[in-house]
Amino acid sequence: MEKFINEFGYLALMVGTFFEGETAILTASSLIYRGLFEFPFTVFAGFFGSFVSDWIYYLIGRLNGKIFIAKRPKIEAKVKPVTDFFHRHKFQILFSYRFLYGFRVIIPLVIGMSGLRPLSYLFYTIVSGLIWATTISTAGYWAGRLLTIEVKTFENNFLFIMLGFALFGLTIGYLVKRITMRDLGISSADQK
Repeated sequence: MEKFINEFGYLALMVGTFFEGETAILTASSLIYRGLFEFPFTVFAGFFGSFVSDWIYYLIGRLNGKIFIAKRPKIEAKVKPVTDFFHRHKFQILFSYRFLYGFRVIIPLVIGMSGLRPLSYLFYTIVSGLIWATTISTAGYWAGRLLTIEVKTFENNFLFIMLGFALFGLTIGYLVKRITMRDLGISSADQK
């Protein structure tokens, strides 16, 4: 695994944050103190992968989202409360959406459908993405340093570490979703 990290470390991190941001950047940043990654490059690679992902979903929402939704009344009814929630809390969401695990695809899609101009979205994705990448990298660095994580730790416990990161992320996503659905006035029965 160390050879793989040496050869593809930052590229693998960019691809990882494109698909699953927190797990990839936490893993990489926990190895910074071992010298396998460097902090500024880890932040940039994590930021860049998530930036590209966000823009793809934003553009899909902007270019085709409203047309797609308009042809599907059942989906439109479910998306409307989310869109309304976005309009009520636009600035809070634009600055914090990178931290809302479990909404990786839907938030940029909704932002794209909201009519927010690309130049405005560019500003928010850069600022919130850099804050997110720096915060998560810092947390990963200190976790790696305090727990003395090594590459061998990941090799020997890869499944458990990934399941732990996934469980942590799902828990946060579940809590955020419950809070959001409560704020939207949607009960568990309404979601089914």
